[in-house]
Amino acid sequence: MKAARRYFILQTFSTVALATLARSATAAASQLSESDASARALGYVTDASHADRVKYPRYQVGQRCGNCQLYQGKPSDSAAQCALFGAKQVSGAGWCNAYQARA
Repeated sequence: MKAARRYFILQTFSTVALATLARSATAAASQLSESDASARALGYVTDASHADRVKYPRYQVGQRCGNCQLYQGKPSDSAAQCALFGAKQVSGAGWCNAYQARA
């Protein structure tokens, strides 16, 4: 009886540990990098205050991914998916040249 309980606890613990590791690896892998080709093409930056105002004159103070129509999270989320970048998450404080104000 003790051996069966010990086996059950070990199996449960290892399953939870593996699921946690997989979830954290997936979250890290899905973050959009500024060096990504599609991000560079749209001038994506993880911090809107670093947007290249010469190259992208459409940028205005206050624009950020969190209040963009394409941002698929809540405006208060630190990161969420963007309709332009597929499964990759963008920073809520970021910005790109495709910015469209939320209605």
